[in-house]
Order: sequence, then C-alpha cells, then structure tokens
Amino acid sequence: MLWALCRALSKGLHQETTLIIFHAKDTSRTRSFIRKGKRKASSRERGNGHPGLPRPCLRGRWVRMTTSTNPPRFKRPARKLRKKATAFTAGAAGAGVRGGITAPPATPRPPAARLVTLPRSLLAPAAILPQDFFLVDSLDLARRLLGKFLRRDEVVLQITEVEAYRPSDSACHGRFGITTRTAPVFGPGGHAYVYLCYGLHMMLNIVADKQGVGAAVLIRSCSPVGGLETIQERRGQKTDKPVLLTGPGKVGQALGITTAWSNHALYTPGGLEVLDGPEPEKILIGPRVGIEYALPEHVSAPWRLAIAGCPWISAPKNTLRPP
Repeated sequence: MLWALCRALSKGLHQETTLIIFHAKDTSRTRSFIRKGKRKASSRERGNGHPGLPRPCLRGRWVRMTTSTNPPRFKRPARKLRKKATAFTAGAAGAGVRGGITAPPATPRPPAARLVTLPRSLLAPAAILPQDFFLVDSLDLARRLLGKFLRRDEVVLQITEVEAYRPSDSACHGRFGITTRTAPVFGPGGHAYVYLCYGLHMMLNIVADKQGVGAAVLIRSCSPVGGLETIQERRGQKTDKPVLLTGPGKVGQALGITTAWSNHALYTPGGLEVLDGPEPEKILIGPRVGIEYALPEHVSAPWRLAIAGCPWISAPKNTLRPP
C-alpha cells in the first residue's frame, strides 16, 4: 500500500521520487528503491550518518521522499513505445494484431487531384466534334470547349481552362493583320493556331468563327485522361499533380506539337482532334493573364474561363469569380 501510494504521488506531481525503506533491526540490509531511471543511492545516503535522513526506529519503517523541479525521464517507457510502434507497422499487413496490440485503422491516402470525367464513349473513341461546333464567337466557343477532350495518339487531355481572343481585341494576334504567322487565325473555325512564346513554349489555340474574322481560343490548362506516362516523359516530370498541365506551354509540350501544326483541322480524324465531352455544371470567369500591353478595357475583360472546383487551373486563381 505504501509503495502504491508513493508511486501514485510521484506520477501525479511529475517530480523526481526516491523511496528509502529502513529496516529496524538490520540497517546493513537497508534497500533503496529508485524508480523511473534515477541514479542509485550513494553509500552516504544508505548509511546512518546522512544528515538529511531520519534515524531508524525499533519498530515500523521510515519513508523519505525527495522532490525535484525537473520532470521525470521515461527511458524504459520510450523503448516500449518504440516496440509498440514496430508492432503496429508489422501487424498492419497481417491480421493487425501483434503481442496483444491492435493496430489502428490505416488512414487512407488522399487521391491525387484530378478531374477525371471520362465518358463511356472514350472506351470506344468519342465522337469528333464537327466544324460547325467552332463557327461561333470566340467567347461562346471558349465556354463550349470547357470539359471537351484533346486527343493526339494515346494522349487524351480534358480542357479545364481557356482564354478567348476576339476581333478588334488589342490582345489578339489578329491585331497585326494577316501575316505568315497569324494567317491561321483568320482561317475558318476548327483549325489549330500554334505559335512560339518567348522562344520556349508552344501555345495551342483553336480558331473560332468564320473565315476572315481573326479570333481564337487559347487552351490554358488541361487534366490528363489518357497517356499519362507519355505526358510525363514529354514534360520531364514524374508527377500526376496539377503542376503537370496547368499552363498553356505545358499543354503544348504534353501534346508534343510544334508550329507545324498551325492550320491543322481539328475536326478530322487523325493527328490532333477535339472530342465531345461533358459540359461543366459551374464555371469561373476572370481577366486574362499576361496581356498588360493591351488596352485597359481588354485587360480587365472577363474573357478567361475555367471549370469551378477543378484543381487543374493555372495561376493566378484568385482573379477567377463565378459569373
């Protein structure tokens, strides 16, 4: 009872505890019980000449407790905890029990952020969108393209973010008129317009409206649906996180296209195609990115569109708002 009481006090106070029991008849057999990894009692502490200890009596026992402000060190319990952790790890693969210890349920790893809305039609290839789908204003086409699919060989991407460039737009390449570079922009809708940006990035645009108008939609971001290994190899990144395809240059690199694809018909089988896909329930709109050279009314125009709640969207995201 005395030992249990002292041990309870030591745990409750979180203080260093030394318990010394003196035998009344034989002081040479006096024992000191040191708990919780403390030092052994010195010979002076075990003898009768220690000034801090009471002299033994003829009957009964003397108990002395010394306290310290330092918290106790738990060496042995720490080793036990490490053994328990090992038992948890080893038991998780089997029945989950080892040495009487039941392993806690494993926390499921969150899936990688991905917008996978793969339609059944892709199992037997989805329908290629006809040219009439693209013969509308570029802002209307931008909204239509969200959720649709780009396919080149085994690589299939779902369009998650776009920017519309319209006629008489000071940010559109059509403002330069018809040149060798910009001629595809003035072609009929449904063709590709690919240009080199900063000498590094291949930017894919889909031409909108009728021939001679000069409008297009820039594909800013996509999510991977098929050919992930090929995408990672072309991008030089072994990841399935949004950083893989959030940016127009990344999309062009993942598709493996060059400026030679400009004026390619996206509504014909073979090469690069635009496939039908689900229409998003909600979208976000905001100003376009990187067009500070344009007129103020075009810089602030909400002609950037993205699928709401989708992680596969490029920066900046804080400028996107519900319509």
